[in-house]
Amino acid sequence: MSLPDWVNDFAAQAAQRPGAALPWLSALRQRALDRFAQEGWPTTRIEAWHHTSLALLEQQRFAPRTQGLAAELVKAVRQQEDGYFLVFVDGRYDASLSSIGALPAGARLGSLAQCIEQDGDWVQSLYGDESLGESTAALNLALAHDGAVLSLAAGTRLEQPVHLVFVSTQGGSASFTRNLVALESGASATVVEHYVGRQADEASLSSAVTRLNVARDANLTHLKLQQEAPQDFHLANIDVQQAQGSVFNSHSLSFGARLARNDISTVFNGERCETLFNGLYFVDGRRHVDHNTVINHAQPNCQSREYYRGILADTARGVFCGRVLVGKGADGTDAVQRSDSLLLSKLARADSRPELEIYADDVKCAHGATVGQLDADSLFYLRSRGMTQEDARNMLIYAFAAQSLDRIASDGLRRRATAGISALLPGGLALGELA
Repeated sequence: MSLPDWVNDFAAQAAQRPGAALPWLSALRQRALDRFAQEGWPTTRIEAWHHTSLALLEQQRFAPRTQGLAAELVKAVRQQEDGYFLVFVDGRYDASLSSIGALPAGARLGSLAQCIEQDGDWVQSLYGDESLGESTAALNLALAHDGAVLSLAAGTRLEQPVHLVFVSTQGGSASFTRNLVALESGASATVVEHYVGRQADEASLSSAVTRLNVARDANLTHLKLQQEAPQDFHLANIDVQQAQGSVFNSHSLSFGARLARNDISTVFNGERCETLFNGLYFVDGRRHVDHNTVINHAQPNCQSREYYRGILADTARGVFCGRVLVGKGADGTDAVQRSDSLLLSKLARADSRPELEIYADDVKCAHGATVGQLDADSLFYLRSRGMTQEDARNMLIYAFAAQSLDRIASDGLRRRATAGISALLPGGLALGELA
């Protein structure tokens, strides 16, 4: 399969991308581009993409663009909240809009483009290769220009969250970002990825890969809030490696984009690992969101909890495919997986496929899925207490979403997530204020 014209436009800029002079990186990018040229976009013939077609994306044409104005969007995201802020405008770091401040000893935070030039060997150890993920991840590796880097030495703890703000300012543009996070033994941090976009006549594409390395007894909370414009496309991978005794909490909140695909995976490389996968999405119109997750219990005595909730209106579609793999010898595994979808119209559609693949004997695993509409008995109960039909309906919708929001431990992050979903739900703003 030949490369689309717009991919050739981006590839032609290879000499201008950071690290072009590094032999290992240039070779890696070329191999990744060759893989995408051979495979093309994933199709519905691939099992993991059976419910998600990229045919509409294939019809789009994107071109390299200069950075647009983003100050107003960034101001709306920051909301006077404390923390370390790195801002990327149309895929490139913008120091003037960022605010890192003073970091504790043992912490490094900055732009991937700068880190490649200053410490290429360290980047190489975490960067990944062209064999990982689907062809979309290979395309990201080939064309990524910038992203964020966070490194914490052993025992280092960040008291304030790290906010990575990715802003799309122009229609018809495509941004490819790659984020690297490495926590050494006993380190602790919270990282927020926030994607926002400006509504335009043409669609934009955001391709993001985040690679997380959580060492022994380290603790990492990762929250992704996707609020891009309704005409945009969003393709993302979050790949995690967990060492013995580590804790990783993932919150994936998808409230924007015409089509959003999130691939999230973690591997337990030592005993006593813990992870939480918590997801919430809202889709309306003809929008489509897909979460594809893998939790690999490769070692014994580990625990995982996975809960995804979707709210679907109009003719929208939501997809959840979650796989829990319990490897041979991974005795003592404790895994729970659940997916729940709420349909607000007869034409909305939810596809849910929770999977358990178990090769060990002494395990405790459970999974389940529900797809349905608002409960008639609950509506009747609220109406009997004097609520109008509309208010009763709105309260039940908000309560459905609130169960996911309650799993976010940080008050500040929970408020940020609540504001995002409340702005979309019928009557959500008023109910959110009461909550």
